[in-house]
Amino acid sequence: MKRFAELLDRLVLTPSRNGKLRLMEDYFRSVPDPERGYALAAITGELEIRSVKPAMLRALMTARMDEVLFAYSYDYVGDLAEAIALVWPSPHDGERQGRNDVPTLAEIVAALDRATRVEGPKLVEEWLDRLDSSGRYALLKLVTGSMRIGVSARLAKQALAEFGGKDVTEIEELWHGLHPPYGDLFAWLSGDGEKPVSAAASPFRPVMLSQPLEEPDYGRITAEDYAAEWKWDGIRVQATRERGVARLYSRSGDDISGAFPDLLDHMDFDGALDGELLVARPAVRGEPLVAPHGAGPVEDDIVVGTFSDLQQRLNRKTVSAAVIRQHPVFLRTYDLLQDGAEDLRPLPFAERRRRLDRFVAALDRSRFDVSPFVPFASFEDLRRLRAAPPHAVIEGLMLKRWDSAYVPGRPKGPWFKWKQDPHVIDAVLMYAQRGHGKRSSFYSDYTFGVWSGPADDPVLVPVGKAYFGFTDEELKQLDKYIRDNTIGRFGPVRSVRAEPDHGLVIEVAFEGLQRSGRHKSGVAMRFPRVSRLRWDKPAFEADRIETLEAMLGD
Repeated sequence: MKRFAELLDRLVLTPSRNGKLRLMEDYFRSVPDPERGYALAAITGELEIRSVKPAMLRALMTARMDEVLFAYSYDYVGDLAEAIALVWPSPHDGERQGRNDVPTLAEIVAALDRATRVEGPKLVEEWLDRLDSSGRYALLKLVTGSMRIGVSARLAKQALAEFGGKDVTEIEELWHGLHPPYGDLFAWLSGDGEKPVSAAASPFRPVMLSQPLEEPDYGRITAEDYAAEWKWDGIRVQATRERGVARLYSRSGDDISGAFPDLLDHMDFDGALDGELLVARPAVRGEPLVAPHGAGPVEDDIVVGTFSDLQQRLNRKTVSAAVIRQHPVFLRTYDLLQDGAEDLRPLPFAERRRRLDRFVAALDRSRFDVSPFVPFASFEDLRRLRAAPPHAVIEGLMLKRWDSAYVPGRPKGPWFKWKQDPHVIDAVLMYAQRGHGKRSSFYSDYTFGVWSGPADDPVLVPVGKAYFGFTDEELKQLDKYIRDNTIGRFGPVRSVRAEPDHGLVIEVAFEGLQRSGRHKSGVAMRFPRVSRLRWDKPAFEADRIETLEAMLGD
């Protein structure tokens, strides 16, 4: 447990990606089985502790410490595991030096796996008394499953690949057939065993990604060499079905099947599709809408929802029947990776698309279609199309070489994405909230608004939140401004003075805008971020809600 605690501490304090990779690689090399396997499972979110839940930990804490005092501590720290680890009043604090009864990570996992929900919290309480602050932090991270250490599952897999001298795509294709503590995997990576055979039906196939199109590459884009498609504003997924098992994966390889049973119910094929998950419903006959190919009003098509609609379905382990009815999902396919037992990835894109058209033609049209090509004769045609796409759920263009194989990763040249230029407005800071992890001492999450109402008596209406786009130095300046201009406190949130003659203007960049009944302003932004801090600009010169409404174009 001590080595695992040291690893988490170092990962939290190491900002660089390469530094985190080295830490994990060294850990995998120096720590024996099954300790390293359980650590890997914890970091990648594959370790489920059923006998302990966060509410139980809060109950343990308030039994030893004043509830209000702990609430203040938790509010300041911003992370439950870290707050408890720091303030836990152990009766053995003065005796800890020299104790050798600290359990191993494997012992903790095994004990919790056998425990009931009555026994689990009692075990945790006993271990918290025996561990130091660092060990308590690691234990609590383990049982809550919420690491927040700046390490994604894919980065952990990359560390495994570097440890074993393998390609990360090999590990990604095996991953969903493996189980903690991964003895066979580590034996293969260490050179002491054969490559594991994935037992999982419908495995994940690492995705091919695109490069941003930049000006030096404009000249290479011709209709003879490249196909053009719209870039749809949903989430990239892989839908695969094999031996009667259907799965839906995110582009990073996470199995998200449980959140989208309505799509899985219609996956009556054998193969693997790459595409964009959208919220969509069949159009009512006679309903005016713009077809995806921009051909004008159609009668028999689908109505695609906004990304805000799709968000009602994201980040859920399960989903209610009501949400499924209100926000049914749809797969707009881009590519066919597997057709039955045949792997199509080595084939040219042109051939895969021909096969995709035939494959999808046999599927339910209310749940699957093919993203249409965008005809063009010159690069200037593409420039005009990008500037005025025919659908609100389009964020730019995809450009793919006709002869490109499907290669995992982000190779330079075969595929480009050419997104629309971001929109920019000036807004006024209204509220601020503390961040998490290394930002827990700073107000780093910002709600901003624009002016509404009569010109001589305007009011601010919130239009979005942003928590990135500024430097560390600007974060310190913002934090000081917020503390100096706080006019109200609501738990971890501060209300900041914001009046026509006194307020901080933030230049906000965002990818798109849509109508929203859930927001007071009536609009919702897509991917807002801080572009610049306008210390020079008076608050009354910030934009009005009418500016955003005009951007909606309807």
